[in-house]
Amino acid sequence: MSELVTLQRQGHVGLLLIDNPPVNAFTRELREQLRAALQAFAADAQMLAGVLACEGNTFIAGADLREFDTGIAAPLLRDLLDELEALDKPIVAALHGTALGGGVETALACHARVALQGTRLAFPEITLGIVPGAGGTQRLPRLIGIPASLDLMLSGRMVTADEALALGLVDKVVASDLRQAAATRAMELAAIGHEHLRASARELPEAAPTADYFDEQRKAAAKTNPNRTVPCSIVDAIEASASSRAFAEGIAHEARLSDDSLTTVESRALRHLFFAERQTSEVPGLDDGIAPRAITSVGIVGGGTMGRGIAMAFANAGIAARLIDVSAEAAAKALAEIRKTYESRVKRGRMSAEAMESTLRLIHCAGTMGELSDVDLVIEAVFESMALKQKIFLELDQICKPGAMLATNTSTLDINTIAAVTSRPEDVLGLHFFSPAHVMRLLEIVRTDHTSDEVIRSAFEMARRIRKTAVLARVCHGFIGNRIMDPYGREAERMLLEGASVEKIDGVLQQFGWAMGILAVYDLAGVDVGVKIREERRDSLPDDPSYYLPSKLLAEQGWLGQKSGRGFYNYDPETRSRTPNPEAEALFRRAADELGIRQRQIDDEEILDRCMYALINEAAMVLEDGIALRAADIDVVYNNGYGFPRYRGGPLFLADEIGLEKIVAGIDAFRQQLDPQYWQASALLRSLAESGGSFADRDRGKG
Repeated sequence: MSELVTLQRQGHVGLLLIDNPPVNAFTRELREQLRAALQAFAADAQMLAGVLACEGNTFIAGADLREFDTGIAAPLLRDLLDELEALDKPIVAALHGTALGGGVETALACHARVALQGTRLAFPEITLGIVPGAGGTQRLPRLIGIPASLDLMLSGRMVTADEALALGLVDKVVASDLRQAAATRAMELAAIGHEHLRASARELPEAAPTADYFDEQRKAAAKTNPNRTVPCSIVDAIEASASSRAFAEGIAHEARLSDDSLTTVESRALRHLFFAERQTSEVPGLDDGIAPRAITSVGIVGGGTMGRGIAMAFANAGIAARLIDVSAEAAAKALAEIRKTYESRVKRGRMSAEAMESTLRLIHCAGTMGELSDVDLVIEAVFESMALKQKIFLELDQICKPGAMLATNTSTLDINTIAAVTSRPEDVLGLHFFSPAHVMRLLEIVRTDHTSDEVIRSAFEMARRIRKTAVLARVCHGFIGNRIMDPYGREAERMLLEGASVEKIDGVLQQFGWAMGILAVYDLAGVDVGVKIREERRDSLPDDPSYYLPSKLLAEQGWLGQKSGRGFYNYDPETRSRTPNPEAEALFRRAADELGIRQRQIDDEEILDRCMYALINEAAMVLEDGIALRAADIDVVYNNGYGFPRYRGGPLFLADEIGLEKIVAGIDAFRQQLDPQYWQASALLRSLAESGGSFADRDRGKG
């Protein structure tokens, strides 16, 4: 066993030093060694006080989440921290970097806390569907009070060392000599006594709130976190610290709530995504020895919404961007719009004026394509026209230096066809950003038939630098996300013709947990966008006059969504708030009558099943066709790019939860009841259902 904890005598101070790279996370081995070190410290009469510190860039950044699935072995952290707090010698936590979850709970069990300037602390457990379970819900309120504890644990937000000091979470903040400052404080406590500083021995810093207060907190937590149970359980645990229960009883209550939270669907879903998002850059067959190309400057062709957002994404990461548009005047207008965006951030206190000017200096409006001759990466971001994109790539092929990566931001078009006009198809790839590109985390990296391994490696490294969650896709219409979205939206629009209202469809989807209903999404993006894309590929569309007919009818009326003030909904010109558009629904009813489509009542269950089963089935086909590497990658795409509720894990995690046999049976039933050309279960989905397998099994190589 490697040495994860050392005990060093420094005068009369014992330095307990944790060294478990990369983030000093608690593992069973670390807990075992820390317990042994604490026992050795307690037994050494020469050590009058102790300092708990960490090597590396950070203090303890939580637990090893893999244990939550495999089983947490003794010693449990909650028991270890009880032992630490009960020591008859004081121990001071020396905090630096980030202290997260169990790391903060460890600091709370110490008798004082000294933090280095720049340290950040947080309880991120709520983002993983977990109730803190190592005493945090009982010790924290005794240090900073109930309201502040609820704020930190229900938001999961980071606090700086200075804010932690103001709250009472840490006792001192130093600019340097952290361990010496902690040692000095430890010896002071050895001289005056530390028993009164045990969090378990403290009273709340204010009068305990009433039961009504906690009822209101539960209502607020449920409203902020619909369809979830863990936030209310966190309130329950913190309430125990304010009751007449003894500290030990509060700890036991917290332990029950924490252990129960680990078995909830939301916790398993959120932990699934935690690991999935860290796995997307693992590409089978890609040589780890391949070094990424250096990307120090980027060219962007197209100054529209996407081009501007992409330029900002790079500038925000300190990478110079040159923006090209149809004319120098258009490019200058794009830069003015970028400045407005940054000025809005400054006005809201999200950015300093100095940072804005520094970032803007990285964005340059280039007058001609020739100014892209020396950039390392060019991203084309013009509208979806194959002819236009091929023209641009033909020109870039002639202008750009050897080794420059040529990328398209297309969301649907065949990148193999685009690459074919160049003499360097191995350097061509898709970089599908999501709007607004400077905000949205998702980036689909699309590999063509000829894209080199070096370019793929470089794209993932670039994504890391600009803080994007990147997922690899192969070429097909819509790649991963938009291809899967197509049948989901198809069913929503078909149900409009069958009698369901816009509000009801979107309401069911939002109640399920989507950030927006699909019809509101179309209004936000522009109804005409999808119509134009379908027109571009009309030869490959189904032989069905009802296919996406509502969108087509709206576009013909000039009702394009938010940008025109009317679409599936009507929009207030000042507030953008939406209200029903009865004229649109009348339009849909007339079209349904002309096609002989029977109007009927459609219940919530059918709306949700048709939309979700269509989505899941297409996701299975994307996996079956090799467009996505893993089911988990598809889940990452939908959580980071499409507003799928994280606490449900993603389309294919959800499918495993529902049960693949049930989904196949539902698809088969819809095949009998509805248009059979749309309802054919994926071969992969049916095979997994018949074998009792799951998408998770397949990702693990078991299916």
